[in-house]
Amino acid sequence: MRLYLQTMPASAEPPRYVQIVLEQDLLGGWTLYRETGTQGGRATLKRDQYLERDEAIAAFEKVRDAQLKRGYRVVFAQGVDGPYGRR
Repeated sequence: MRLYLQTMPASAEPPRYVQIVLEQDLLGGWTLYRETGTQGGRATLKRDQYLERDEAIAAFEKVRDAQLKRGYRVVFAQGVDGPYGRR
């Protein structure tokens, strides 16, 4: 699953973005990537590991909801077909 969120452009400043990616690794665990930064500028990448799918999805949704409350808007969504994505 992947979400790309962005703030609305204000004046001459470039918009800020957050990209959230949830991937399953080769051993059956789950990795949640959070990339944040300014469009065209520096970025920060954080990574969290989860053993259970439900735990990883709950963390994904928590990060998504926090960013939506901060005023970010969803620009792109991939692999989010239902409440648990594709199976």
